[in-house]
Amino acid sequence: MAAASISAIGCNQTLIGTSFYGGWGSSISGEDYQTMLSKTVAPPQQARVSRKAIRAVPMMKNVNEGKGLFAPLVVVTRNLVGKKRFNQLRGKAIALHSQVITEFCKSIGADAKQRQGLIRLAKKNGERLGFLA
Repeated sequence: MAAASISAIGCNQTLIGTSFYGGWGSSISGEDYQTMLSKTVAPPQQARVSRKAIRAVPMMKNVNEGKGLFAPLVVVTRNLVGKKRFNQLRGKAIALHSQVITEFCKSIGADAKQRQGLIRLAKKNGERLGFLA
C-alpha cells in the first residue's frame, strides 16, 4: 500500500487507505511505518460460507424406480431400445390402455368422473407393478 504525506497547517499526517495516522508535527518513516502497518492493516479475510443446509433440487424421477414385479424387465427393455424410443412406446401403450378404459366406460354407461377414476387406478397399479419404473 502506498503512503502519502499531507502537510496542513504545520502538521504531517500519513494517509493509509482512508485513515489518517500521525499527530502534530510527527512523521512516520522506516521501522515505525512497518510496525504501524502490521498493526493497522488487517490481513485479507476469507469469504464466509453459509452454514445453512443446501436444499436438494427436486428431480423428475420415479419414486418406484426398481420396485415392483415387472420393474427389472422394464429397465432392461429401456436400456436395450434406448430411452427416447422406450418413452415413445410407453406413451403409445398408455394411450391405448386409456382408450380401452374409455370404451369400457362407454359400454357400461359410466360418466367421465368414473372414467378418470379408473385411469388413475390403472396408473397406481402400473406404478406398484413396476410398469412405470
